[in-house]
Amino acid sequence: MNVLILNTQVPFCYGGAEVLAEDLQAQLREAGHRAEILTLPFKWYPQQTLANTILASKLMDVSNFNGVNIDKVIALKFPMWLIPHPEMSLWILHQHRAAYDLWDSSLSDLAGMPDGRALRDMIRREDTAAINACKGVFTISRNVTGRLKQYNNIASEVLYPPPRSMELFRVDSYGDFFFFPSRITPIKRQELVIEALVHVPEPVRVVFAGEADSPHYLEKLKKRADELGVSGKVEWRGRISEQEKFDLYARALMVIFTPVDEDYGYVTPEAMLSSKAVLTLEDAGGAAEFVQHEKNGLLVQADPRAMALAISRAWNDRAEAERLGAAARERIDTIDLSWEKILENLLRI
Repeated sequence: MNVLILNTQVPFCYGGAEVLAEDLQAQLREAGHRAEILTLPFKWYPQQTLANTILASKLMDVSNFNGVNIDKVIALKFPMWLIPHPEMSLWILHQHRAAYDLWDSSLSDLAGMPDGRALRDMIRREDTAAINACKGVFTISRNVTGRLKQYNNIASEVLYPPPRSMELFRVDSYGDFFFFPSRITPIKRQELVIEALVHVPEPVRVVFAGEADSPHYLEKLKKRADELGVSGKVEWRGRISEQEKFDLYARALMVIFTPVDEDYGYVTPEAMLSSKAVLTLEDAGGAAEFVQHEKNGLLVQADPRAMALAISRAWNDRAEAERLGAAARERIDTIDLSWEKILENLLRI
């Protein structure tokens, strides 16, 4: 079967969406299919550019290329499911969140555009019509499925993406640092952790690993840490290799992940595969789907003092951190992270 995976591309930005698309392509090829990733450059500003991207997607023809018919299309992100194809399945990472759950927050630049509300309503109409026309509608988490039902009244089924190289995650120790692996961007709320460290009297250390969406934002965070007097408790690793990632997971005391209503987040299952508990937030969305407070992780309010108490608690009770980590591994082992199930559903015609 000739399969196209449709994904957007933001140049110089690489994260979970790109990893998922690459892994899906590799699994399709291993199963004997011809699979390619087709990306569309995505720019959400100014508003006319976003409107033009919607129109361009609707006018695109992906039925065949150079005499090769495309048997199946799998779309991952907006606006790729607006591209017409009679055999399209969706594995939705997320919709254009600025038009949905982030609309009323400070994180929605769409809301501040002159015709932002009209463009939001158009996105919702186009999404509803296109998604309803698809052969199969799947998402990567209960959180994304819930949004789709809430805003578009469309039912969907969850297919959790397996982390890459699952068999390589391990536990070596419960060391002297917390690990926060993620892109450095406001929606991941690294600044909240920095503010929490002000209220942590213990000599803790938080290792941040991941590229910054903007170098200016990273400099802002470093300056903020200096202003608050906690720069000695913070280490910025930048983009790290896969081996470094496995090593840091294996040696961390606990993993911290504080996104705003995350779609899924590989961080939680990766931490659990490494027998590490996750300290996350009650409003972290998909990042908290597998976390049960005080059973296999810690769930706290999005407040610096609440986070500080949890950080101190883990630091001062290594036995509890180890107990929660072992329970986290037991929890992730009960969840079906099967590529066989994913391909079976996505390729159904």
